[in-house]
Amino acid sequence: MKNFIFDVDGTLLDTEAMYMKALDKVLRQHQISHPYSELAQTFGIPSLDALKQLNVPTDMLQPILNEWAQAIPEFQSLAHVYDGIEAMLKQLSKQSDTQLAIMTSKQKYEFKRDVTPLGLDQYFSEFVFFEDAKRGKPAPDPILVAMNRLQADPAETVYIGDTQYDLQAAHAAGVKFGLVLWGNRTPQGVDDADYRLTSPKEMLSLVG
Repeated sequence: MKNFIFDVDGTLLDTEAMYMKALDKVLRQHQISHPYSELAQTFGIPSLDALKQLNVPTDMLQPILNEWAQAIPEFQSLAHVYDGIEAMLKQLSKQSDTQLAIMTSKQKYEFKRDVTPLGLDQYFSEFVFFEDAKRGKPAPDPILVAMNRLQADPAETVYIGDTQYDLQAAHAAGVKFGLVLWGNRTPQGVDDADYRLTSPKEMLSLVG
């Protein structure tokens, strides 16, 4: 593989608790209650889709989206880079003919808030955010945008993520999917992953 496109949440950063605890707080303020495990099943898809999946009434979608975004900084201390990620990115970015890109469901301002301060931007040449494609995961659109910007050959491209939505988007885009297994969740619907990575350093074995 020569082109590595990375998801962010649950892949490079452990942000599940940050997002889900903020969401739980906001929903409870509107007398909407879900078990944490049910909230966590929406992790990794665009926020609006997550609220729809949780059956939030249509007229409450935008207000809750706004309140959720405002609540996240309160829980930002819960987010952190997974062990071994930065060392892997540093080595991967030094490989000859290797390109690294980000493709995330985050909006650009969320990325700048959550990821940029951690110093990871330096390892990537392209960034694809929620705003850059008409449809988000599990549609292939944002991966195709990233590939177009990289001028990447699908046969030499892998998308690295942690959910079934990531897998579906990768395969719909005609590229391989690498499933990360270093998070604290057991993902469902990922049996068709092309690669299963138990530690960040295993990423280097895909180069070639």
